[in-house]
Parts: sequence; C-alpha cells; structure tokens
Amino acid sequence: MVNQDDSFIREVNEELRSDQMKAIWTRFGGLIIGLAVLIVLGTVGKVGYDYWQETSSSQSGDAFLAALDLAKANKTDEALTALTQLEKEGYGSYPVLARLRTATLQAQKGETEAAITAFSEIGKDTRIPAALRDAARLRAAYLLIDAGTYDQVSAEVEQLAVPQNAMRHSAREALGLAAYKAGDYVKAKGWFQQITEDAESPRGIMSRAQMLLDVIAASGKA
Repeated sequence: MVNQDDSFIREVNEELRSDQMKAIWTRFGGLIIGLAVLIVLGTVGKVGYDYWQETSSSQSGDAFLAALDLAKANKTDEALTALTQLEKEGYGSYPVLARLRTATLQAQKGETEAAITAFSEIGKDTRIPAALRDAARLRAAYLLIDAGTYDQVSAEVEQLAVPQNAMRHSAREALGLAAYKAGDYVKAKGWFQQITEDAESPRGIMSRAQMLLDVIAASGKA
C-alpha cells in the first residue's frame, strides 16, 4: 500500500502544473476515494471483530459465519437472506454485525442509496456501541462523497472530526474530499490542513491530504 501511495502521489504531482482541477479529480478522484474506503473498511472490520470477540459463541455465531462464507463465495443474495434473518432472530451482538455486513454487501452490489441509509441508521442507533456507530457513519460518509453533497457528508461525520475522537483522521479526509469535489477549495484546504497538522494522522491519510493541498495551492483557488 505504501508503494502504491508513493507512485500515485508522484503521478499526481506531475499534473500540478496543468492547473486543471476538474481533470485531476476525474482522473484520480475514484482512486483517492478507493484508497480511503479501504482504510474505513478495515476500521469497520476491526471494530466489528473486537465487538464480536466479546460475546459468547452461540447458534447466532454459527449463522453469522455461514453468511460470511456465502459472501466470500460470491453468493451475495443468499448471504443477504441469511443476514436479514439474523438481524431479526439473532442473539447478542450478531444482529448488529449482520446489519453492518448487509450494508457492506449492498454497497458492493451497487445499491448505494440502500447502503447509505443502512449505515446512517446504524450510526444513529444509540443501542449500538459508540465505536460501531462511528464506523458506520464513516462508511456512509465515504459513499456520500460521490453519491451526495458536502452537507450530507458533514451531517454524518463532522461530529467525529474533533481532537478527542480516534476516527477524526478519516472523518476529516471525508469532509475534505467532499468539499474538494464540490469545488469549495477553501473548505477542503482547511480540512486537509487539520490532517497534516495532526501528528497522529496515519501516514496514508496524511500523504493524500498533502497531495491535495499541493494541488489546491497550484490552482491558486485557495
């Protein structure tokens, strides 16, 4: 991933002198979001796994594993059916994990609106542990970068972009990307600067933020 980030950043830097903001986004926007989503998916998976580990094994656990196996085998519709049943009848943490996995599969199928709604609802469900709610909000926000507006992204994750929140780095990146895509380069610059000025920002997120700050500076628009 580090090599991919480095080569990607070098390629974008070669485009800086062209001062074609729209062309840069058209060419590289999907990859930027894709790299960011990989990080968020890893976060969702890690938080979900930790939550799962805290619960005792049960029939619901077996059912959840079976649904995951179906998904890995590309039997998406069968996996969704199994997960829906687990949401309704599962025990302990498994209904929540089933909701998260269902939303992920919907996104993979291209059912973006349904996935956004599902992640957003999880993020607002106060019965669910805060870490899982925050991870769901981030996933909704990254989907909304392409499918929604800056205000919609902000509604999901601006509350996470504070110094005390462990997920602030990804939240700031989502906000910066949404502002950049919307053409608000001043606001985008502000979010990306918060990332580069935070010593705890992960290397990949900081590198992408700095690259986009360079693009914005080269444009003279902020």
